[in-house]
Order: sequence, then structure tokens, then C-alpha cells
Amino acid sequence: MTADSEKSREQKRQEKEYEQYVKEVTPTHSLVLQMLKAFLTGGAICCIGQFILNYGDRMGLDKQTAGSWCSLILVLLSVLLTGFNIFPKIAKWGGAGALVPITGFANSVAAPAIEFKSEGQVFGIGCKIFTIAGPVILYGIFSSWLLGLVYWVLKFFQ
Repeated sequence: MTADSEKSREQKRQEKEYEQYVKEVTPTHSLVLQMLKAFLTGGAICCIGQFILNYGDRMGLDKQTAGSWCSLILVLLSVLLTGFNIFPKIAKWGGAGALVPITGFANSVAAPAIEFKSEGQVFGIGCKIFTIAGPVILYGIFSSWLLGLVYWVLKFFQ
């Protein structure tokens, strides 16, 4: 047996051991279970929002004002839960159900601010607060501008 073939066998054995190790440490997730958790979490957030809307309606607020209060209260709750390190646990359990609504956006702004507060007001909070939410804001504004331009151009052809 040559030294090259022995190295090749040893390398193949190590690759198989590594593949086995990766399979052992890689978590497996049930897609159906993850979807159910996201549905329940998002549904719970929507139920809270609907409760706020209904309460605002009972208090005599018009729909637009009640909707504004609903958004503000959901953002406030999300930021408070992020500050007390509860929202990340909800998001880990509920996945996209917690991250897609307005609560997830509020969390994406509050979490970097909390994480980098030790670096100071300007270089910590000021520079890092929109790390996650910044691209969402940027491309949201750009796409709305582009759609507005398309709408404006199409108005000339009518």
C-alpha cells in the first residue's frame, strides 16, 4: 500500500465522520409545526390588535384614530417586550408570526439600540439603530417612489 492511498482513505474516513457529526448537531424542524406556531403567534398579535381597535371604537374614536392608536400600542408593547428580553423568546418560538407584523419591525429597531447602547449615544445607538430596519425603510421608500413614477407616467397615456 502506498502512502498516497493511505492518506486518501484517511481523508475519506474523516469526511464521513465529519458528515456524521454535522447530521448529529444540525437541528431538524418540522415545517408543519413551525407553520402552526407562526400562525398562532401572528394570530395572537392580530387578536390583540383587534381588541385595541374594538376598544377604541367603544371609546368613540373614529376608525383612523383607533387604527393609529392600535399601531402605536403594538409598537410600544413590542419595544417594551424587547427591552425586557421577552420578545426574542416569542420570536424564536413563533418565527415569522412574530416578526412579520408591525411588532417585528419595532423589535428590529429597538434590539440594535439596546445592544449597542454601551458604545454611546452617537456611535452606539445613533449608528446602529437602523442596522436591520434601514434596508427595509430604504427599499420601501424607493419602491413607493418608483411605483408613484410609473403611476404618474401612465396617467399621461389615459
